[in-house]
Amino acid sequence: MARTKEFDPDTALRRALELFWERGYEGTSMADLVEHTGVARASLYATFGGKHELYLRALDLYGRSQPPIVEELSRPGPVLPALRALVQRYAAESSGPSLRGCMVVNAAVEMAGRDAPAARRVEASWTELETAMTSALIRARAQGELPEDRDPRALARLLLVLFQGMRVLGRAPGGEERLRDAADQALTLLA
Repeated sequence: MARTKEFDPDTALRRALELFWERGYEGTSMADLVEHTGVARASLYATFGGKHELYLRALDLYGRSQPPIVEELSRPGPVLPALRALVQRYAAESSGPSLRGCMVVNAAVEMAGRDAPAARRVEASWTELETAMTSALIRARAQGELPEDRDPRALARLLLVLFQGMRVLGRAPGGEERLRDAADQALTLLA
């Protein structure tokens, strides 16, 4: 007869996410995970497979827990107000009190160049955001909100790069003015 788990795997995963998000993959040891989750090492391995697998699961959980940008940009009606609000939200969140940044950006910087599973997750996240913005901008152009000479895909890519750059700059203290200026310039493109 199989033993009953003496911990909640979802709670342990959320706690592991907190630690990986704060310290990164390399900065988090299995001993740290045991201490932070309150779950024995053997149980973590039995449930999640190991540190790398736990990290990937935490990255997946992070992705599922983010605001529903695709739905926000797919709503009927004018598109540009939703995109403007998204630019402003990224700027505000990036300059907030937490210096953890975005876990996807953190994964891109730390892991994507040398870890294919992490790189696939980063790429999937960015592709989803870019696709949602491209679709929204195509709709905005069709509705007359965006000039015909604007390339929706190129503009979506510019915003994607801006958003990820905001997340990086937001990790360092004192970047609020840069983020505000960048957001203001991006908003002029959406006028």
